[in-house]
Amino acid sequence: MELELNEELESAKWRKSSFSGDNGECLEVAPLSGGRVAVRDTERPDMHPFVVTAAAWTAFTSGAKAGEFDF
Repeated sequence: MELELNEELESAKWRKSSFSGDNGECLEVAPLSGGRVAVRDTERPDMHPFVVTAAAWTAFTSGAKAGEFDF
């Protein structure tokens, strides 16, 4: 399973928000099989990304849109 995930991450199509600047301080996401989503820091693309379920990603993005994480 881990080998398959690593292979999938190697060919993942990473993207970041169009609202992100070019300062390198943002997150990138990539869709994976099974509805999973990989998340990584653009400043450290060499580090292993977080991989979350589709439900966790949906809950996070819904919360972000609703302002749950605003300071």
